[in-house]
Parts: sequence; structure tokens; C-alpha cells
Amino acid sequence: MLEGHLQPDHVHMLISIPPKYAVSQVVGYMKGKSAIHIARTYIGQRKNYSGMNFWARGYFVSTVGANEDVVRAYIREQEQEDHRIEQLNLFK
Repeated sequence: MLEGHLQPDHVHMLISIPPKYAVSQVVGYMKGKSAIHIARTYIGQRKNYSGMNFWARGYFVSTVGANEDVVRAYIREQEQEDHRIEQLNLFK
């Protein structure tokens, strides 16, 4: 993982994946392992039960080439942007 930011309801990550791995394989692995860890650590679950969902079914992926610095800046600035939007919503 090269860059990342946790939102209240989603995650922004910039990761580098070797060409031999499919994006879907890597994302599925990360979602699966993190869901198991969260269930065991924070919910106290010892076994994996079917029918429980932690992550949403889909995900968004885009390739990054020359704009890597722009994507990194976007991810870094998300926390300030979310805070700014929350402040604006106080006046609605």
C-alpha cells in the first residue's frame, strides 16, 4: 500500500499490484482477510459464519500512471475535505 485514508463508510487506497495478480484477486483477498480480522478482534467471533457481510459487494479501481502524485494528494486531502463538508452541513 502506497497511500491510504479511512473514511467513515469507505476506504481510499493507492496500492501497487504486481502484473501476475488480478486486481479482483488482490481486492478479494484484502476484503476477506480484513473482515475476518475485524470480526475476531472487535466482535469476538471465533468462527467464520456465512451470511455475515462487512464490506460492500463492489469496489472502484482505476490505473494510475503519470497522475500518481495527483491521486496521492487526493487521498491525503480527503480527511480535511470531509471535515470541511461536515462543518458546512451544520448550517443546513
